[in-house]
This record gives sequence, C-alpha cells and structure tokens, in this order.
Amino acid sequence: MFRECSFHTIDAKGRIIIPTRFRDVIKADGTDSVMLSRRDGCVVAYTMEKWRDLEAEFSSLPKSSAFMRKFRRVFIGSAAKCACDKQGRILIPPPLRKYGGLDKDIVMVGALECFEIWSMENWEKEALSLDEEMQNEEVRKEIDQLGI
Repeated sequence: MFRECSFHTIDAKGRIIIPTRFRDVIKADGTDSVMLSRRDGCVVAYTMEKWRDLEAEFSSLPKSSAFMRKFRRVFIGSAAKCACDKQGRILIPPPLRKYGGLDKDIVMVGALECFEIWSMENWEKEALSLDEEMQNEEVRKEIDQLGI
C-alpha cells in the first residue's frame, strides 16, 4: 500500500524521483513500471497489477451510462505506462503534466491502492477544500464512520 507524502521537484524533462517506499510497493508487483492517468486535478499512479484490476472492472461495467463512458474514455485514454529508470525516476508525459499543472514543486501522496502526484499549488488548494468541507455536519458524520 502507498502511504505518506513526499515533497519533490519535477525536472525540466518532466521526470520525478519516486520515493523508495513507493518503489518498494511497485517492485513487489514484479515490475518497475506504473500506469499513470488523470483524476481530480492530479496525476494518479497505479501498480501494473492494480491497473489490470481496474481494466477488468471497467470492462465489466454496463455501457449504458453516458457519464461512465466519458469517464472511461478520458481515464483510460489518458493512461501511460511509465518505467522507473536506474535513478528511480519516471517521465511524466506532457499531457499529464499539463493536466496536473506539474511544473516545479510537487507532492506525492500515498492513497493506499495508488499514489497521487499533485502540483504544490493544487495540493494546498485540495487540503484547504477539505478543511472547508469538514465544516459540513454530513461530511463529519461520514468520516466518523471510519472510527477516526
């Protein structure tokens, strides 16, 4: 599972260093590659095994929902397989860098089954947004169900 946050920079070529603890999860899958896609204003990274599970799940969904067809089209269509180089870096393709606003300071956020790559600016907005949403009683009740 992917846990914790790491603060890094993206280089001029679009490469980022994957933290060792994340690389260990990736290698436990038997490969040195991740699948990247886009969601919620960030780039999401999955192990190849988890990606295969997602593809199977997408394939089993009914095709009658226009929204789900659109989501599948963009999510799967934006995907890119990225291998770690000898320095533990991956190259994020330009369209995904643009989508996530990844140009200098980034945050890699462990999200259990995947990790997310955020621009620092978007990550700070996301954290503030959560703080605002926590003022909502229904949101607090939903989180309370986790036992936190």
